Amino acid sequence: MVVYIQIEYIQSRNLGYDKDNLIYFDREGWSAKSLETFLAKLESEPGIRSTSSMVGNFLGSKTTTDQIEWQNKSPDDKTVFIFQIINYGLFKTLGIDLSSGRAFSKDYGAEDSKIVFNETAIKAMGLQGEPVGQRIRWGESEFEIAGVVKDFQLESVKEEIKPMLFLLNPEASNKIFAKIEKGKELETVRRLEGFYRQYNPGYPFDFKFLDEDYQALYSSETRISTLSRYFAGIAIIISCLGLFGLAAFSAERRTKEIGIRKALSASKFSIVFLLSKDFTKVVLLAIVIALHLSYLITKRWLDDFVYRIDLKLWYFLLSGFLALVLAWLTVGIQGLKAANKNPVDCLKAND
Repeated sequence: MVVYIQIEYIQSRNLGYDKDNLIYFDREGWSAKSLETFLAKLESEPGIRSTSSMVGNFLGSKTTTDQIEWQNKSPDDKTVFIFQIINYGLFKTLGIDLSSGRAFSKDYGAEDSKIVFNETAIKAMGLQGEPVGQRIRWGESEFEIAGVVKDFQLESVKEEIKPMLFLLNPEASNKIFAKIEKGKELETVRRLEGFYRQYNPGYPFDFKFLDEDYQALYSSETRISTLSRYFAGIAIIISCLGLFGLAAFSAERRTKEIGIRKALSASKFSIVFLLSKDFTKVVLLAIVIALHLSYLITKRWLDDFVYRIDLKLWYFLLSGFLALVLAWLTVGIQGLKAANKNPVDCLKAND
């Protein structure tokens, strides 16, 4: 249950960007020679909401620097920044919001001296006052902060959101991104394939959806979730078979006792209760032990995630209650079978 709820949390968590209906592919052929024209024609295609490009893959970027200098930076400060080289309109295409300032825009002329940070980077630098307009240095170059984007999850939720910076360099881009209208994915991809072959003859249209990359970040967790369900099912079946066998054995040994009780007008419920109460004590003891162990195991597993669900008491109480109900049903079936026997047959048993 905990594994399932954590996986659901990962899938539904607000990542700070919109991964759905977002396709990307390599820049090659004609798009490599005239990127701006290619993007403009691509965006005019039906079903395409916006386009942009960047250097490398969006998720899991590991290009870093610790050479950023800012006012009042401590000599011992070794803050590491992830940096990405992007094109105009990437934040819009990816659905990344700004918390202050602006994104790179052609309306402001040359933007090669501008830089954009995420919120975590601004906090790490401890900049005083409004960050937009302040200047920082990177090596021999000086940049002015044009804007600050809201934090988004670039890596797995096992990782903390790290300080990030963005520079503009459209011609360096090698990945093209296109946002597709919801509900038109299939027809738009087919249209894109024809468009791509028309403008890039001889090049295969190898594309990916960003949400597939996101799912790949959690492939091991998804396997764990699937396996846990199968093994839980197997464990329940084996446990029920064991309980059923023990209940049958117990009922067989107490056949005459059951016959005497029935002859003295004992109800079916009392017979079932008689056979179930001893098993209930053992099952409750097992549940207490199992829930303590499961808490320790699930807590240790969740500790691998920076962003995770809270372990709630009802997860364990519900699991324990379901286990107890299954035990009652398993033993109860055998108990009801014994309670339905004719008292005379019970008294003649083993004679």
